[in-house]
Amino acid sequence: MTTPPQPPQQPPVQPPYGGPVPPQPLNPADEKLWSTLVHVGGIFFGFLPALIGYLVMKDRGPFVRSHTSTALNFQLTLLIAEVVGWLTSWLIIGFFIVLAVYIVRIVFSIIAAVKANQGQWYKYPLSITFLS
Repeated sequence: MTTPPQPPQQPPVQPPYGGPVPPQPLNPADEKLWSTLVHVGGIFFGFLPALIGYLVMKDRGPFVRSHTSTALNFQLTLLIAEVVGWLTSWLIIGFFIVLAVYIVRIVFSIIAAVKANQGQWYKYPLSITFLS
């Protein structure tokens, strides 16, 4: 039994003058996967998955950059609202603010993850734009 011929190996991209290697673009399926994971991770870990995803994946494709920056903006907005809720928790209204933040985080992160998984662009409502 003979093995099929292998395609020729491409040499790795070498940057000029020994500089850093530019990031390789992701294929569309990987962009959708990472975008979905960033939104789902926000439910459990707050802004950290969006921050890490933005820092690591922002140069890998326009779709994943848009979703990671949108998720980071939304999670930071919710973090501000949550801090305000905890600071006003000595008033009764603070507990309602914190509860509303948790519900909004779950609902809109699921909606965004579904849109990202379908390959659609998504913008969270009522989100402060820190990054574009």
